[in-house]
Amino acid sequence: MLKIHKLTFNPFSENTFVLTDETNDCAIIDPGCCNDKERNELVTTIEAHGLKPVLLLNTHCHIDHIPGNKFVFEKYGLLPQIHELELDILHRAPMFAEFFGFQCDESPEPQKFLTEGDEVKLGNTIFKVLFTPGHSPGSISFYSEKDSAIISGDVLFYRSVGRFDLPESNGKDLYNTIANKLMKLPDNVKVYSGHGPETSIGFERKNNPFIQSEENFL
Repeated sequence: MLKIHKLTFNPFSENTFVLTDETNDCAIIDPGCCNDKERNELVTTIEAHGLKPVLLLNTHCHIDHIPGNKFVFEKYGLLPQIHELELDILHRAPMFAEFFGFQCDESPEPQKFLTEGDEVKLGNTIFKVLFTPGHSPGSISFYSEKDSAIISGDVLFYRSVGRFDLPESNGKDLYNTIANKLMKLPDNVKVYSGHGPETSIGFERKNNPFIQSEENFL
């Protein structure tokens, strides 16, 4: 059974997820830890639950989602897995971080590129990779049908959606992603977003003011 530990890091209040199941293998998704205190919190969480890190996954490569990639590589020997369309953003992240006065270590190069329909295995748990662009051109989400859970990055939030006014963002793509990918999932699927609290597909279908019309994404 899937277990999800959420840690909120860095000045952007980014959610880092540590996923595990009965095997105690774990995946670290979007490590946003950017200082010693946050890095120690990540390690303490992993050790306190007796977990073994085996995967490093990035939903996308904006500066608030990858500052811990280097640390995770140095600590656990894991290389990130991303969508190929995020590679340029990954490379430029330290430069963009400087504009915000934010420290973002250069990430190691990806071990593997993931795309729509791929499966990521974590212990006894299978995640289907969904290509979910819009907020970022190569954004991906990780969906466990068995556990009715999706790690959605910055695509869908509680009563909100990811920004689409960034240089690499596209509002039309984001609307299509939400309408044709996420809203096709069952109502009971729990959504673990890159910022803010958890929500569900059913709740957002009824209560999210942004997704009611494509005009909201223009």
